[in-house]
Amino acid sequence: MQKELFMISNLNKAFSGVLDKNQFQMVLNQSLKSEFHFNDFVFIRNVDLGIETFLSSIKIENNITENSIDAYFEKCQNSPEPLCIDLKELSDNQTSTPSYFLSAKNAGLRMAVGFCLPKILNDNNVLFLFYKNYITSDDFPERILKDIATQLSITIRNILIGEQSKNNQNTVQEIIEKPILEKNNKEGFHGIIGESEGMKNIFYKISQVAPSESNVLIDGETGTGKELIAQAIHDLSSSSKNKMIRINCASIPANLIESELFGHEKGSFTGATEQRKGKFEQAQNSTIFLDEIGELPMELQGRLLRVLQEKEVERIGGNKSIKVNTRVIAATNRNLEKEVANGNFRSDLFYRLNVFRIHLPALRDRKTDIPLLANHLLQKHNAKTGKKIKGFSQKIMNDLCENPWYGNIRELENLIQRNILTAKDDTIREMDVAKIVIPPITDDNLEIKTLHQIEKEYILKIVEKCNGKISGTSGAAKLLGLPPTTLISKMQKLGIRKEHQFNKSK
Repeated sequence: MQKELFMISNLNKAFSGVLDKNQFQMVLNQSLKSEFHFNDFVFIRNVDLGIETFLSSIKIENNITENSIDAYFEKCQNSPEPLCIDLKELSDNQTSTPSYFLSAKNAGLRMAVGFCLPKILNDNNVLFLFYKNYITSDDFPERILKDIATQLSITIRNILIGEQSKNNQNTVQEIIEKPILEKNNKEGFHGIIGESEGMKNIFYKISQVAPSESNVLIDGETGTGKELIAQAIHDLSSSSKNKMIRINCASIPANLIESELFGHEKGSFTGATEQRKGKFEQAQNSTIFLDEIGELPMELQGRLLRVLQEKEVERIGGNKSIKVNTRVIAATNRNLEKEVANGNFRSDLFYRLNVFRIHLPALRDRKTDIPLLANHLLQKHNAKTGKKIKGFSQKIMNDLCENPWYGNIRELENLIQRNILTAKDDTIREMDVAKIVIPPITDDNLEIKTLHQIEKEYILKIVEKCNGKISGTSGAAKLLGLPPTTLISKMQKLGIRKEHQFNKSK
């Protein structure tokens, strides 16, 4: 089962990065063929004129069938299971047998397995895999195909959107190279600063997925700007006129997060003095951003899964299901595949969220963007502080580019904000850039500890350094590059109590 889950995850990841038909065909031949062992494939989709070949590894004589829908396409649409078709038994009459089957038969192929992909908006797609030898449904990995089918539909839709953009002479690449200035004069690509290849690829993915209604999973280290990415996706979507609803799953106590997400009825529990709508209801016909989704308690993951599947919520203390039309964008700094393997995160919820994946690179992996970010943050905090710092000395800029930035953009912003206040003239010439030195691990100094222990000890040391202060400019949250609410929640989960802080500070 673990091997199968790993395979499904790898296939979904491979297809999520596809940008055009050439890449799609390459991934199909390299990744999918190695698992399904087919010889050829054809993707068929419905268009205004009838049935059209979207992508094929077989040369097909007639690309469009004039009939509104051919019988085999319709059979696949009506079948919940893959449909096995023996090409040997089909007539050579072109009026009764689709041209893609005749072409496959003439190429020496024996069997076709047809599977209808999940429908997105008005797109109907059917995948046919062809085999030279006779096979039955027992020889076909149906469960794997079902788990990657949604991603295949998303990939096809994204390719079509890209082709349509090119036809309108408004390509995604132009959007990336010449970022649109929003009405609120946001800099960069919808407020996201960066010109590195890694960031251009992310801007491309945002432009791909935004027009759809697909769920999105954003992952990356803390401080990389996951909320900005979510906001950009929402701003480019059809629901941009409505407000995006945010919730941090790590900052709300476990006993309250269910009420926050799904709402409650008056009198449903102590303190419920009035009826309250949950975040999903508030995000009706809009987007809900679930930050730190990896922190969601296991008992609530099942309820969230039901909302994603059934598109309805039930308030605490209520007995009525409420339909919700909400797009979900989730973010995490955890490796959810590992969390699934360790039993800390439901695999079915992971696959529901992981329809379209965007991974944000760490700041140290996009060093060419650091000067852009530094100058942008300088201007931003100049306006807030009322100072007029013009820039950085070359030495300081070099130091900024060489720093590892384990707190990423949040750490960079905090440092620049602090040094604007302490600058002696209109140029920042001195800057206390914190260096985190990781000693080499040898047999002599190796002490085996769990990550839980290491994280707990490190947080305690930082809290001690700040004399027990959590928030504020000299608080532990600032040094760790975390919101105070997130740090408090993390301390609670690690079992750090007030007496720990008191004893340590003494």
